[in-house]
Amino acid sequence: MSQPQPSESQTAQQLGEAGPSKVIEFLRQGDDFLTTRVDAVVNWGRKYSMFLYPFVTACCGMEFMSVAGPRYDLDRFGCALPRFSPRQADLLMVVGTITQRQAPILKTVYDQMAEPKWVFAFGACTCSGGPYDNYAVVQGIDKIVPVDVYVPGCPPRPEAILDGILKLQARVQVEKVNSEGRHREVSSTLE
Repeated sequence: MSQPQPSESQTAQQLGEAGPSKVIEFLRQGDDFLTTRVDAVVNWGRKYSMFLYPFVTACCGMEFMSVAGPRYDLDRFGCALPRFSPRQADLLMVVGTITQRQAPILKTVYDQMAEPKWVFAFGACTCSGGPYDNYAVVQGIDKIVPVDVYVPGCPPRPEAILDGILKLQARVQVEKVNSEGRHREVSSTLE
Protein backbone atom coordinates (compact mmCIF):
# COMPACT_ATOMS: atom_id res chain seq x y z
CA MET A 1 0.00 0.00 0.00
CA SER A 2 1.26 3.46 -0.79
CA GLN A 3 1.43 6.11 1.86
CA PRO A 4 -0.46 9.39 1.41
CA GLN A 5 1.75 12.16 0.04
CA PRO A 6 2.13 15.27 2.21
CA SER A 7 1.24 18.69 0.87
CA GLU A 8 3.87 21.33 0.08
CA SER A 9 3.19 23.18 3.31
CA GLN A 10 3.77 20.00 5.35
CA THR A 11 7.04 19.36 3.48
CA ALA A 12 8.18 22.94 4.12
CA GLN A 13 7.24 22.53 7.76
CA GLN A 14 9.30 19.31 7.99
CA LEU A 15 12.23 21.06 6.30
CA GLY A 16 12.09 23.86 8.82
CA GLU A 17 11.93 21.48 11.77
CA ALA A 18 14.39 18.72 10.81
CA GLY A 19 16.57 20.15 8.05
CA PRO A 20 17.13 18.81 4.53
CA SER A 21 18.23 15.31 5.63
CA LYS A 22 14.72 14.54 6.90
CA VAL A 23 13.17 15.49 3.54
CA ILE A 24 15.70 13.38 1.64
CA GLU A 25 14.88 10.40 3.86
CA PHE A 26 11.19 10.96 3.22
CA LEU A 27 11.75 10.98 -0.56
CA ARG A 28 13.72 7.71 -0.36
CA GLN A 29 10.81 5.87 1.23
CA GLY A 30 8.81 5.70 -1.99
CA ASP A 31 9.84 2.83 -4.29
CA ASP A 32 7.49 3.91 -7.05
CA PHE A 33 10.06 4.97 -9.68
CA LEU A 34 13.56 4.29 -10.90
CA THR A 35 15.88 6.69 -12.69
CA THR A 36 18.74 5.75 -14.97
CA ARG A 37 20.33 6.72 -18.27
CA VAL A 38 19.12 5.18 -21.51
CA ASP A 39 22.62 4.17 -22.61
CA ALA A 40 23.14 2.33 -19.31
CA VAL A 41 20.00 0.26 -19.90
CA VAL A 42 20.91 -0.41 -23.54
CA ASN A 43 24.47 -1.42 -22.60
CA TRP A 44 23.14 -3.69 -19.86
CA GLY A 45 20.98 -5.43 -22.47
CA ARG A 46 23.91 -5.75 -24.88
CA LYS A 47 26.13 -7.09 -22.12
CA TYR A 48 23.89 -10.10 -21.50
CA SER A 49 22.74 -10.81 -25.05
CA MET A 50 25.82 -11.38 -27.16
CA PHE A 51 25.38 -13.61 -30.18
CA LEU A 52 28.74 -15.06 -31.05
CA TYR A 53 30.11 -16.09 -34.40
CA PRO A 54 32.79 -18.75 -33.86
CA PHE A 55 35.52 -18.44 -36.50
CA VAL A 56 37.25 -21.71 -35.54
CA THR A 57 40.27 -22.78 -37.59
CA ALA A 58 42.57 -24.92 -35.42
CA CYS A 59 43.12 -26.88 -32.23
CA CYS A 60 41.81 -24.12 -29.92
CA GLY A 61 38.40 -25.17 -31.22
CA MET A 62 38.47 -28.04 -28.70
CA GLU A 63 38.75 -25.56 -25.84
CA PHE A 64 35.98 -23.48 -27.38
CA MET A 65 33.75 -26.55 -27.43
CA SER A 66 34.49 -27.29 -23.79
CA VAL A 67 33.66 -23.71 -22.78
CA ALA A 68 30.41 -23.86 -24.73
CA GLY A 69 29.53 -27.19 -23.11
CA PRO A 70 27.56 -27.77 -19.91
CA ARG A 71 30.51 -27.76 -17.51
CA TYR A 72 31.49 -24.12 -18.10
CA ASP A 73 28.16 -22.97 -19.57
CA LEU A 74 28.56 -19.82 -21.65
CA ASP A 75 24.80 -19.36 -21.28
CA ARG A 76 25.39 -17.85 -17.84
CA PHE A 77 27.10 -14.92 -19.54
CA GLY A 78 24.53 -14.40 -22.27
CA CYS A 79 26.70 -15.95 -25.02
CA ALA A 80 24.91 -19.23 -25.47
CA LEU A 81 23.58 -19.26 -28.99
CA PRO A 82 26.28 -19.32 -31.66
CA ARG A 83 25.22 -17.74 -34.91
CA PHE A 84 26.71 -19.02 -38.14
CA SER A 85 25.67 -15.98 -40.11
CA PRO A 86 27.68 -12.80 -39.50
CA ARG A 87 24.57 -10.70 -40.05
CA GLN A 88 23.02 -12.19 -36.90
CA ALA A 89 26.12 -12.00 -34.69
CA ASP A 90 27.74 -9.22 -32.71
CA LEU A 91 30.68 -11.07 -31.10
CA LEU A 92 33.32 -12.51 -33.42
CA MET A 93 35.33 -15.19 -31.61
CA VAL A 94 38.44 -15.86 -33.67
CA VAL A 95 39.72 -19.23 -32.50
CA GLY A 96 42.97 -20.67 -33.85
CA THR A 97 45.58 -19.97 -36.50
CA ILE A 98 44.71 -17.46 -39.22
CA THR A 99 46.65 -17.86 -42.43
CA GLN A 100 47.21 -15.20 -45.07
CA ARG A 101 44.72 -17.03 -47.25
CA GLN A 102 42.01 -16.88 -44.58
CA ALA A 103 42.63 -13.20 -43.73
CA PRO A 104 40.33 -11.75 -46.44
CA ILE A 105 37.58 -14.15 -45.38
CA LEU A 106 37.90 -13.00 -41.75
CA LYS A 107 37.78 -9.35 -42.85
CA THR A 108 34.63 -10.02 -44.92
CA VAL A 109 32.94 -11.73 -41.97
CA TYR A 110 33.81 -8.77 -39.73
CA ASP A 111 32.50 -6.25 -42.25
CA GLN A 112 29.20 -8.13 -42.60
CA MET A 113 28.47 -8.03 -38.87
CA ALA A 114 26.00 -5.45 -37.62
CA GLU A 115 26.98 -2.63 -35.28
CA PRO A 116 27.88 -2.69 -32.45
CA LYS A 117 30.32 -5.56 -32.81
CA TRP A 118 33.15 -6.93 -30.75
CA VAL A 119 36.13 -9.18 -31.52
CA PHE A 120 37.53 -11.80 -29.15
CA ALA A 121 41.03 -13.16 -30.00
CA PHE A 122 41.27 -16.68 -28.62
CA GLY A 123 44.62 -18.46 -28.34
CA ALA A 124 48.29 -17.69 -28.94
CA CYS A 125 48.08 -18.25 -32.72
CA THR A 126 45.26 -15.74 -33.04
CA CYS A 127 46.88 -13.16 -30.78
CA SER A 128 50.45 -13.29 -32.10
CA GLY A 129 50.92 -16.09 -34.63
CA GLY A 130 51.94 -18.57 -31.92
CA PRO A 131 54.79 -20.91 -32.81
CA TYR A 132 54.25 -20.28 -36.53
CA ASP A 133 56.67 -17.47 -37.37
CA ASN A 134 56.52 -17.75 -41.15
CA TYR A 135 55.11 -16.05 -44.22
CA ALA A 136 51.88 -18.09 -44.30
CA VAL A 137 50.49 -17.21 -40.85
CA VAL A 138 49.14 -13.81 -39.83
CA GLN A 139 51.15 -12.61 -36.83
CA GLY A 140 48.17 -11.35 -34.86
CA ILE A 141 44.67 -10.69 -36.17
CA ASP A 142 44.84 -7.06 -35.07
CA LYS A 143 46.43 -6.48 -38.49
CA ILE A 144 43.09 -7.51 -40.06
CA VAL A 145 40.33 -6.54 -37.61
CA PRO A 146 40.33 -4.46 -34.41
CA VAL A 147 40.41 -6.69 -31.32
CA ASP A 148 38.60 -5.93 -28.05
CA VAL A 149 39.83 -8.80 -25.84
CA TYR A 150 42.92 -11.00 -26.15
CA VAL A 151 43.03 -14.39 -24.42
CA PRO A 152 46.50 -15.88 -24.89
CA GLY A 153 47.48 -19.46 -24.23
CA CYS A 154 48.21 -22.59 -26.20
CA PRO A 155 45.41 -23.52 -25.77
CA PRO A 156 43.87 -21.08 -23.28
CA ARG A 157 42.19 -22.62 -20.26
CA PRO A 158 38.38 -22.35 -20.08
CA GLU A 159 38.73 -20.19 -16.96
CA ALA A 160 40.83 -17.69 -18.93
CA ILE A 161 38.19 -17.59 -21.64
CA LEU A 162 35.44 -16.94 -19.10
CA ASP A 163 37.59 -14.18 -17.59
CA GLY A 164 37.91 -12.65 -21.07
CA ILE A 165 34.13 -12.76 -21.49
CA LEU A 166 33.72 -10.97 -18.15
CA LYS A 167 36.24 -8.31 -19.20
CA LEU A 168 34.38 -7.82 -22.47
CA GLN A 169 31.07 -7.48 -20.61
CA ALA A 170 32.62 -4.85 -18.32
CA ARG A 171 33.82 -2.97 -21.39
CA VAL A 172 30.40 -3.15 -23.06
CA GLN A 173 28.68 -1.88 -19.89
CA VAL A 174 30.57 1.44 -19.94
CA GLU A 175 30.79 1.88 -23.70
CA LYS A 176 29.54 5.04 -25.35
CA VAL A 177 28.70 5.07 -29.04
CA ASN A 178 30.14 8.08 -30.83
CA SER A 179 28.15 10.04 -33.39
CA GLU A 180 29.86 8.38 -36.37
CA GLY A 181 29.01 4.90 -35.09
CA ARG A 182 31.34 2.40 -33.48
CA HIS A 183 32.91 0.94 -36.62
CA ARG A 184 36.69 0.84 -36.34
CA GLU A 185 38.91 0.13 -39.30
CA VAL A 186 42.32 -1.38 -39.70
CA SER A 187 44.33 -0.58 -42.79
CA SER A 188 43.08 -2.66 -45.70
CA THR A 189 46.55 -3.81 -46.78
CA LEU A 190 48.30 -6.63 -45.02
CA GLU A 191 51.97 -6.11 -44.29
